Amino acid sequence: MPQLDYRGDAARGRNAYLGQPSPNGGQTMNSFLGGFEAVWEIDLWGRVRRMNEAARANFMATQEGRRIVMISVVSGVAKGYFELLELDEQLTIATRTRNSYERTFKLFDDQHTGGLASKLEVSRARLALRSVAATIPDIERQIALKENEINILLGQNPGPVARTATLLAQEVPVDIPVDLPSNLLERRPDIRAAEQQLRAANAQIGVAIGDFLPRIGLTAFYGGASSDLNNLLSTKANTWSLAASTAAPLFTGGRLKGRYRQAKATAEEATLQYQQTALNAFREVSDALIARRRFEEGRGEQAEAVAAGREAVETAMLRYQEGKASYYEVLEAQQQLYPAENALSRIEVARRLAVVQLYKALGGGWSLKDSEWSGLRAQADRIGEKNAQ
Repeated sequence: MPQLDYRGDAARGRNAYLGQPSPNGGQTMNSFLGGFEAVWEIDLWGRVRRMNEAARANFMATQEGRRIVMISVVSGVAKGYFELLELDEQLTIATRTRNSYERTFKLFDDQHTGGLASKLEVSRARLALRSVAATIPDIERQIALKENEINILLGQNPGPVARTATLLAQEVPVDIPVDLPSNLLERRPDIRAAEQQLRAANAQIGVAIGDFLPRIGLTAFYGGASSDLNNLLSTKANTWSLAASTAAPLFTGGRLKGRYRQAKATAEEATLQYQQTALNAFREVSDALIARRRFEEGRGEQAEAVAAGREAVETAMLRYQEGKASYYEVLEAQQQLYPAENALSRIEVARRLAVVQLYKALGGGWSLKDSEWSGLRAQADRIGEKNAQ
C-alpha cells in the first residue's frame, strides 16, 4: 500500500529559504512548509509480495503454536487426572491391605495370648502392618500434589479435585480404528507450524533476490510553502510535485549476496526441521499404539495374577485357622498380593495414558471426520487472516 505522511518545516536564516540558497541575497527571512507526501514502491519483481507472504506465514505459525498450547493443556489435564485416579486406587489398595494385616496381627496376637502362637509370628505380623501403614501418608501427600498440579493447569487455585469415578470405573472411549490413516498427522499443529515456517523461509529467498533488482517508486507531494506563516494556506503558496525514481545496487561489499545465502540456508534448515517434525509425529503415534496394545495384553495377565493372589490369601488364612499351615504361608500370600494389586493399578492407568498420548500425537484425536476438521481449519484460517489484517 502507498505510505502517506504529513510534513511540516519552519526555519529562519540568512541567504536561505527552506534549507536552500535564497535568491534574495543579504536578507534574513523566515520560511514555512507544510503538506502531505505519498510514496509507493511498484512491486515489479514481487519483492513486497514475498515479504507479505513471509509475514502471513509467520503469523499462521503462531496460530498453530496457540493450538499446540491448547492440546498440551488438554492432554496434561487428562494425564494428571488419570494419575490422580491411580493414586486413589493405590490408597484404596494400601488401606485394604492395612486392614487385612490388622486382622492377621489381631489373630496372631490373640493366639499368642492363648499360648498357641509364638512372639515371632506377632512381630512379623506387626512389621508387615506398620510397613504398609507407613505408605499411606506418602500416597496422600502425592494425591494433594497432583490435585494442585491439575488446578494450576486449569488456571485455578490449589485445592481438591472432584472425581466422577474410580480408576477402574473411569473407562475411556477407546474406539480407535485398526488402521489410522497417515493424513491424520496433517492435523498436528507442530507439523502445520513447521510447514508455515518453511513457507516463510522460502519467501525470504524471494525477498533476498528482489534486493538485487532495481526498485521503482512513485512519490507525490502536495502542500504549501511561504515565507509568511499566515500565507501558508493561501492558493498562492500551494506547491505540489510528482516524481518517479529507480535505484539499484552496484556494489555492497557482499552484503546482498550474504543475505541471499543466509536465506537459502534458513530455508534448508526449515526443510530439515519439517522432515524431523514429521518423523517425530510418526514415532509418537507408533509409540502410543504399541503401548496401548501391549498394556492391554499385560492387563489380562496381571488381572489373573491378582485374582490368584487373593485366592491364595483366603486359602492360606483358612489353612492356618485349621492348623494345616504356618503363619509364613499367610504372610507370604499377603505380601505377594499387595505389589500385584499395585502393578495392576499402574497398568490400568498406563492403558488410559496411552490413549491420551495417541490423542496428543494425532494433534487432537481421530474422531473428527475430514469434512468436520476442514470446516474447523477453514474457520481458524479465516480468524487468523482477519487478525493479521
